Amino acid sequence: MGMKKIELHLHLEGAAPPAFIRGLAREKKVDISGIFDERGGYRFSGFPEFVRVYEAAVSVLTRPEDYARLMRAVLEAQVEEGVVYAEHFLCPDYCGGGDVGAFREYVLAMEEAAASVPEITVRGIALMIRHMDPMQGRRAALCAAEVAGGFVTGIGVAGNERMGALRDFAWGIDCGREAGLGLTLHAGELKGPEEVREALALGARRIGHGVRAIEDLALVDEIAEAGVVLECCPGSNMALGLYPGWRKHPIGELFHRGVKVTVSTDDPPFFHTTLRREYELLSEAFDWDEGVFATLNRWALDAAFCDKDTKEKIAKLMER
Repeated sequence: MGMKKIELHLHLEGAAPPAFIRGLAREKKVDISGIFDERGGYRFSGFPEFVRVYEAAVSVLTRPEDYARLMRAVLEAQVEEGVVYAEHFLCPDYCGGGDVGAFREYVLAMEEAAASVPEITVRGIALMIRHMDPMQGRRAALCAAEVAGGFVTGIGVAGNERMGALRDFAWGIDCGREAGLGLTLHAGELKGPEEVREALALGARRIGHGVRAIEDLALVDEIAEAGVVLECCPGSNMALGLYPGWRKHPIGELFHRGVKVTVSTDDPPFFHTTLRREYELLSEAFDWDEGVFATLNRWALDAAFCDKDTKEKIAKLMER
């Protein structure tokens, strides 16, 4: 669909085109050829191998200028998809090893790169990684708090849901909240409704994925009544085998039950998707028209981690 779009759930490194990572590896004389398939795409099967391949790809991103180049490449691709506002997940552990000064340099490089693509407005959400030590999460949260405002406006927890618990990162969540950062937690993707309940208990009013809440209809009603926003990524869920087809994905039923759902691509080249493709396949699966997608984008803008003036600017762009 050619309409203007908002995307809230995109991992910057996970959006790196395979050709970009392959070229950077060649420049640095690093051999990561094993992570690519015969067609040049990322090669993995299942979530644990996805994480391994993801981190191998990230390993060649070692300097602020690497992230600046990546930011430009990803934003240019989003502009092609009609995105006018985006939020990117950034990881202080990858950007400077959890050092505040180093993370600030990476952020400045990404912010400058973003300014060179004026057709789109972008904000960053700093992540604590669940399958890493929670003490690393504390360092990531401190990095986020130190650069809060302007470009970095949110904090979150992502990674392998099967490892640890969200509450292990409560200190970092509180640190981010005290710094004025918006909170979004990945939950309800690999684990069921109990994980979504824990995210709500920790104060999240935006949840990454959250789709397995559908397994507890009382929870669905609670989410709808509270106005909690789910950052749904249907193509990602399908690629990782959570659901057998688009018509079986819970986003349709969640929307029907009054939950504020949004649509994003998560890690698009890994899952062979684009935001335009997501819109088209959702339209086919649930008979959604542009009016439905306009509602989803309005919810996304309301939930965005940006200031009032930015929201007003984006709202005017969406009306054109």
